[in-house]
Amino acid sequence: MERARRIANRAILRRLVSESKQQRPCPRPQNEGLVNSSFSGWRYVSSLPTCAFPNKTVRSDVLLGRNVMSSVGFGMGCQTRSISVEALKPSDTFPRRHNSATPEEQTKMAESCGYESLDSLVDATVPKSIRLESLKFSKFDEGLTESQMIEHMMQLAAKNKVFKSYIGMGYYNTFVPPVILRNIMENPGWYTQYTPYQAEIAQGRLESLLNYQTLISDLTGLPMSNASLLDEGTAAAEAMAMCNNIMKGKKKTFIIASNCHPQTIDICKTRAEGFDLKVVTADLKDIDYKSGDVCGVLVQYPDTEGEVLDYGEFIKNAHANGVKVVMASDLLALTMLKPPGEFGADIVVGSAQRFGVPMGYGGPHAAFLATSQEYKRMMPGRIIGVSVDASGKPALRMAMQTREQHIRRDKATSNICTAQALLANMAAMFAVYHGPEGLKTIAQRVHGLAGVFALGLKKLGTVEVQGLPFFDTVKVKCADAHAIADAACKSEINLRIVDSKTITVSFDETTTIEDVDKLFKVFACGKPVNFTAASLAPEVQTVIPSGLIRESPFLTHPIFNSYHTEHELLRYMQRLQSKDLSLCHSMIPLGSCTMKLNATTEMMPVTWPGFTDIHPFAPTEQAEGYQEMFNNLGELLCTITGFDSFSLQPNAGASGEYAGLMVIRAYHKSRGDHHRDVCIIPVSAHGTNPASAAMCGMKIVAVGTDAKGNINIEELRKAAEANKENLSALMVTYPSTHGVYEEGIDEICKIIHDNGGQVYMDGANMNAQVGLTSPGWIGADVCHLNLHKTFCIPHGGGGPGMGPIGVKKHLAPFLPSHPVVSTGGIPAPDKLQPLGTISAAPWGSALILPISYTYIAMMGSKGLTDASKIAILNANYMAKRLEKHYPILFRGVNGTVAHEFIVDLRGFKNTAGIEPEDIAKRLMDYGFHGPTMSWPVPGTLMIEPTESESKAELDRFCDALISIRKEIAQIENGKADVHNNVLKHLERLSDKCKCRVLLIPHPCLWEIPGQNHTLGNMQPSQLPGFGLPSSGQLQDVLTMCTVTATSSALFFQHHRLKNKLQLLPRLQLGAPFCKRRPVVNWGANIFHPSCKPATCTRGWVPAKLDSAMDGLVEVVG
Repeated sequence: MERARRIANRAILRRLVSESKQQRPCPRPQNEGLVNSSFSGWRYVSSLPTCAFPNKTVRSDVLLGRNVMSSVGFGMGCQTRSISVEALKPSDTFPRRHNSATPEEQTKMAESCGYESLDSLVDATVPKSIRLESLKFSKFDEGLTESQMIEHMMQLAAKNKVFKSYIGMGYYNTFVPPVILRNIMENPGWYTQYTPYQAEIAQGRLESLLNYQTLISDLTGLPMSNASLLDEGTAAAEAMAMCNNIMKGKKKTFIIASNCHPQTIDICKTRAEGFDLKVVTADLKDIDYKSGDVCGVLVQYPDTEGEVLDYGEFIKNAHANGVKVVMASDLLALTMLKPPGEFGADIVVGSAQRFGVPMGYGGPHAAFLATSQEYKRMMPGRIIGVSVDASGKPALRMAMQTREQHIRRDKATSNICTAQALLANMAAMFAVYHGPEGLKTIAQRVHGLAGVFALGLKKLGTVEVQGLPFFDTVKVKCADAHAIADAACKSEINLRIVDSKTITVSFDETTTIEDVDKLFKVFACGKPVNFTAASLAPEVQTVIPSGLIRESPFLTHPIFNSYHTEHELLRYMQRLQSKDLSLCHSMIPLGSCTMKLNATTEMMPVTWPGFTDIHPFAPTEQAEGYQEMFNNLGELLCTITGFDSFSLQPNAGASGEYAGLMVIRAYHKSRGDHHRDVCIIPVSAHGTNPASAAMCGMKIVAVGTDAKGNINIEELRKAAEANKENLSALMVTYPSTHGVYEEGIDEICKIIHDNGGQVYMDGANMNAQVGLTSPGWIGADVCHLNLHKTFCIPHGGGGPGMGPIGVKKHLAPFLPSHPVVSTGGIPAPDKLQPLGTISAAPWGSALILPISYTYIAMMGSKGLTDASKIAILNANYMAKRLEKHYPILFRGVNGTVAHEFIVDLRGFKNTAGIEPEDIAKRLMDYGFHGPTMSWPVPGTLMIEPTESESKAELDRFCDALISIRKEIAQIENGKADVHNNVLKHLERLSDKCKCRVLLIPHPCLWEIPGQNHTLGNMQPSQLPGFGLPSSGQLQDVLTMCTVTATSSALFFQHHRLKNKLQLLPRLQLGAPFCKRRPVVNWGANIFHPSCKPATCTRGWVPAKLDSAMDGLVEVVG
């Protein structure tokens, strides 16, 4: 019996082993149906089997990917385990963390849209004529895991050699206070916010940006400042354009002093071509205005070689000749030097980089532009103003938006959209942390170190120190500048070589007296140094003339004098952060903005010293890691887009548009076609498109769209043929701004090419192309990519961004270069004919390029393709859920949408008196940021969910909109008053009940009789945890707005505004507004003359800051 039992056991064992070797389907958990479909803790990706990430109820052996068979073998008990190859793959793959929809959810969502699978939905959506077979990379095709990516980036960082830099030229090493580094730069609560268009949920960053404006205004001595530009060089070009506009284009010469930074000079020369301006570079002593044709002059203070000049008489002479003066300056220097405004400068520009923002091999850094009240409406960029909310309390919002491209299009003051808000916030907090005395102490220390160095060189006698007033930069004459620079390099020190016999040495707050001693050894040229920097310090006297020393106070507001300990600053930053909605709280479904995941792994390298502490003009051999990354990224982007070469220099999307059009312009000029200056642009295009074309000196021909939202091809054909001899380019977005893949895009490209033009593709909607089609495959010649959209650089509350441009081979020679570090396309073209310089740094905002690089490398080709598919799936799923409640405006030929869609709200104005802004603002009560409003079609909302949002989050947002539709129905049915309801009523936030920790607002927050105040049928667990908006409602049609450059207004203007409000008739909340523009501010005649105050029932005409009706705006200093 025992022998028979053993034989039987062996037979059973052989059968089990045989079966274990066969491919078997993964076990499905028995209680799978009990798992909540919205559970998002386990993510699947279509490229991996479902069993790789099973439900958590499965036994631990299965979780480890093992098929376990218990058996007894050869007389002893044992377990035989068969391990699949899939189970041995790394567990920290990235696509499943980024792409939210699981394979099962993908199928169910596709089925709800009427398709059997995700692929069948995509096949029905993307035209077959432009589909790619597949996307495949030569590197990173399968995608690195998160741990592999971190290791790879560490290796790249290690290849960068961080030398001590004394190069200057607008870039300086700085200490980033750790409290600011951790709580702003590394904090998704700050860096995942969008531009503060919805002021009620953006009061925190609006206050910080107002602090930034205060900082700039106080230090420059001019009353008006904007809330950041891209870099100092482009800020100077914007100032040049302002001078041209001030003179109404009647004076066509702009003079640049030769003492300006070389990159600034080149950027201005490039920009001037589009305005037909003549740029003259001259020494200060040689500048004259005899021609009578000079609109402005640009000078540097302190200049590029360090000299501090008294510009008083110079500016008086310029003004006497009707010339405006632009001064490029240094904020740290202005804590010690007489401010430009006191000289009489009209415009001041510069960079806030050295206020706690790392060099980062060139950026991103916040630039600034300050001017007088007289020219405020000609300023570029965003301006923060002080207003009041519905309860009369002070609140902040963006002001004077009628200057900007999204409203004025080709008539805008600038094409700038994305700026550098995150970096402006860092600089503002740096000033808040140190305060005026702290900043002055830093400046005096830097100046003292420069003075010690100059005195030491004089004692050495090996070189000649130029006897000029300086702040932080010492100019040295020597026999052989290159020999000294080479000796310094051996000591891991970088100096600036001005010419063969001139060196400059620029000091910063990170310089120590020990560093100065090292410099003495370099400049001693082998001679013994018998002193130290410390021993020389008592002998040093300031070399700044008394007439140039600052006497006026600055940063006197309490904000800059209260938060000088880490605890206090931490709490202040947290208070501001808590007022704002970001991706930390809920989805931000802004159409055409692509607010997707900014993964932690992607963000980590941005703060590593190997990337942060390199000067942009350091020798390229010291930045081998950066250079390798640039080359890899350029090749990856070429593969994705179908282009032949890329420039990484443009540091924003609008900058990329401008650069791309200038490439086309240079191409035509190289062929002798100087006359080709017509640009065809659809009326549905982003506002930056016509603004960028206008900056390039192009004549804009607009073409319309048909009833389905597509470009009217026949109208386009007629326009192209009518301008055949002068056609330069077409600007087109794909998929269209209407959220549709246009079937005729290849025909459109052919029409333009047949008539001698080039096709410029706006890459704003690239998130619906990657892996499915590409600009180059479609037929475009050039395209910019918004790396802060499709490729995961965070929006930062309004910047930073990157807008690199890809081109076909025939355009590659014309890609931008740089006057200090020669650059071009990646891969490099055969011959170079660069158009000029676009950005101040050779590779734009290089520090944030690792974000996009790591995203692409971790996703791999399949992960990126899946991302595009799921973005399409999510949009179609939401459109399907909402179509029973709201009309969906445009669809493709098969009834699908692309990665975004438009909800038509125009009918509600007649049925319930509801405007799109009412619904967008009501969404804030549900914890969501409103979608893109009234663009590209007025009276609509455009929704883009992205691939990163889970099905549960999509459902929550849809539930919120459906609930709002029921609230509208109450108005339509007469159950709620048309003027006094939960969508219209402005007195939502009663003081007695305002509580930001509530997930669901308490009913008493709406004191409206007879109205159901709950948020539909949504449960607290379904609502995102943002709480309530931090201010009462600010209508797009406002009661009042004070545009100011200072923080003081936020605290001290309240009573002034309130008193003036008492002079005005009470606004009838929710009533139709009188659309006529008032003729005066604040006076008795507050109605249009044809309306009699006694009989006009439509109430006071409010100011409207984002339409043409922005007359009621007081501007205070």
